[in-house]
Amino acid sequence: MPSELPPSRREFLRTLAAAGTASTLAGCSTPQGPKSNPIVQENRRPGSPDWLLTHTGVDPATRWRCPWIEGYCSHTSIRAGEDLTLFVSTNPASPFRVEFFRLGWYGGLGARKQREIGPLSGSVQPDPPVGRARLRDCAWEPAVTVRIPRDWLSGVYLGKLTAERGGWQSYVVFIVRDDRRADFVFQCSDNTWQAYNRWPDHFSLYDDGKNEWYWGGGVEVGFNRPYGRYCQIFDAPQSQGSGEFLLWEFPIAFWLEQHGYDVTYISNLDTHTDPMGLRRARGFLSVGHDEYWTLDMFRNVQAAIAAGVNVAFLSGNTCCGRIALSPDGRDQPNRIFERIGVFGPPGGTRDFVAMASLPHERPYANELVGALSTGPVTGGADWACSLPEHWLFADTGMRRGDAIPGLVGWEWHGDPAPIPGLEIVATGPTQDAPGKPNGGVFTATVYPGPRGNLVFNASTIWWGDGLSAPPGYLRPSVYTTPQGPDPRVQQITRNFLQRALHS
Repeated sequence: MPSELPPSRREFLRTLAAAGTASTLAGCSTPQGPKSNPIVQENRRPGSPDWLLTHTGVDPATRWRCPWIEGYCSHTSIRAGEDLTLFVSTNPASPFRVEFFRLGWYGGLGARKQREIGPLSGSVQPDPPVGRARLRDCAWEPAVTVRIPRDWLSGVYLGKLTAERGGWQSYVVFIVRDDRRADFVFQCSDNTWQAYNRWPDHFSLYDDGKNEWYWGGGVEVGFNRPYGRYCQIFDAPQSQGSGEFLLWEFPIAFWLEQHGYDVTYISNLDTHTDPMGLRRARGFLSVGHDEYWTLDMFRNVQAAIAAGVNVAFLSGNTCCGRIALSPDGRDQPNRIFERIGVFGPPGGTRDFVAMASLPHERPYANELVGALSTGPVTGGADWACSLPEHWLFADTGMRRGDAIPGLVGWEWHGDPAPIPGLEIVATGPTQDAPGKPNGGVFTATVYPGPRGNLVFNASTIWWGDGLSAPPGYLRPSVYTTPQGPDPRVQQITRNFLQRALHS
């Protein structure tokens, strides 16, 4: 029997109520901002409550896969007016339909339905062979090609796949990007989504066929395959096909759009290939679990800071693993990657198994972020204020030593770099469990850029938990437990964004 964990109606209402609580804490229940912008206009449109998966599961033999219906996209990000191809497999063969949703605030509902296609003819697509370096590179027949409409605003989009036979559901995920000037660029951490993707069973960047949590080279993963269910921390049914976006990133996007911030969305690949695109904004946001970067990504963000762009790393484990991109078997560029190094000093992470076999070379992540992943890497902590007089804490009421419970986890940053003007705004010991310190010390930092701009490092994957709890969101609980939307986290974020807008 399949392992099925559909969200209940009660759970949906609970998350919707939590979103309303976040609105109350922030003193705002409708999108507002300093001026009208496309995000404000978009979120005035009616939302769609039916975007969540209600009948999804995994085949226990694979642990992560929903073989009854699954798919992937031809692009990680795509512009309006371009063609996106969906590759879908149904086993057993079944007609299916696709509903496209843009994720956002939408009055607290979390998404708006953009289009529906189908029924389409579904078939059993072949599993790809195990290639060089354990690569699983699907070459499925296209199911449908969609020209992205000109009026689809930049954002994260889900294609909700539903098979007519059995009613099974999963997602495909893609980003619609644009080239307009905006206040903030929101970078999705899709390299990391793919690194942890074990589809079809045990083929992530972390599995060398011998060790399920391998941390060396010689393993490749690629974007030509479905996202299996998320494989860490907890069981998240809504991650079936959607990577990690709904887990750590959506609470930040939901809150930003709720409050009308002018935000546009890109993928990690866009940061890699389009350095000038980062400079069209006042601020660049790294969010969630942003572990895997190329050297070009590092240099491009570094150059954006030098050009005056503000940066907020609302993320943890950021820029830890160095990867190299390569074309797939059909010569489509940047669809495959391999771990080739570490953005940190030798031994600085108390190396995982096989990590010591990788080059540890400059540049180090803390030279960009302010701090970096350091031993013991995992753990949790309360986010404790260490510099209450800093402008970041204005209107929060926080005093030295005041802490936001459980906000730090499950990976964080320490070992701050000797950057001129860098300030440690929050710090404290990390733990494996309450009362069990593990020897780590997290450090949240702010340092000045060369043009009056700023770089803020929140030092936790779970920053979004303190901003909002949108529909479909599950609260993590490992090492420690964050406590959900908190007016102090919201005000700290608002303080940074307002500084960025006026720097």
